[in-house]
Amino acid sequence: MRNLDITALRSFVAVAEAGGVTRAAGFLNLTQSAVSMQIKRLEETLELSLLERSGRGVRLTPAGAQLLNYAQKIIALNDEAYLRLTHQSWEGEIVLGVPTDIVYPAIPRVLQQLGRTHPRLKVQLISSYTRELKTQFARGEVDIILTTEDGVDPGGETLAEVPLRWVGAPDGQVWRARPLRLAFCRLCGFREGALRRLDEAGIDWEMAVDSDNDRTVEATVSADLGITSSLEGHAAPQLAYLDDPALPDLGKQKINLYAGTARPALVGAVCDALRQSFAAVAAAA
Repeated sequence: MRNLDITALRSFVAVAEAGGVTRAAGFLNLTQSAVSMQIKRLEETLELSLLERSGRGVRLTPAGAQLLNYAQKIIALNDEAYLRLTHQSWEGEIVLGVPTDIVYPAIPRVLQQLGRTHPRLKVQLISSYTRELKTQFARGEVDIILTTEDGVDPGGETLAEVPLRWVGAPDGQVWRARPLRLAFCRLCGFREGALRRLDEAGIDWEMAVDSDNDRTVEATVSADLGITSSLEGHAAPQLAYLDDPALPDLGKQKINLYAGTARPALVGAVCDALRQSFAAVAAAA
């Protein structure tokens, strides 16, 4: 019986999660040709086709989809065994700040991955608005922050550029009413732009709820008492995207990463996990 190569499996998983060889090569710090060669070697070992081209990316064949689950488990066990036996895992605590509206689905994946690969690293997660997170980061209270912004400040890195969409209750009707009923938190970074675009489109609106609590907004919208905005791919599961052409386009927002310079090894490990997770979210969108 032949043995599966861990390095080739790692490249295969990276390509599958990133949606393409180019992104995967960047995450792995390898050339595209090296990643392609490893995938080819894995396919030759299994005598199966694992990937097929799809536009500018790739997608899994049925055999590839079946292998992915095994490959992820094999790599996780390999990394766990190595770290636990060699005691080379890093130990310490990192404070990570993330806006509430982009916690799901990327951040649970990051925490799960770091729990496997760096079991002695504690990640303290805090959730707030971009404005507050940037203030805390400037004070040195947070090691790493993610933000949602129109642009990116010096020292920041854009992980993704995502459409901002109107969302409401599934099968809801309140979006048809005029004045349009809205639900936004007072400190929400999307609020001002959404209101401005409605005014520019000549659409009358009123606030159905004006709160400091995101859960209050979600409850109001899910009850079909108002609509709000959310980044594509990051809306709460009880909400649905609205495709009414009468509603103004909300443009795009950048998801940015800002990392401190203290404890570079620990910060680097978390940043790498964040890059991989948001690339996987973008590929699945």
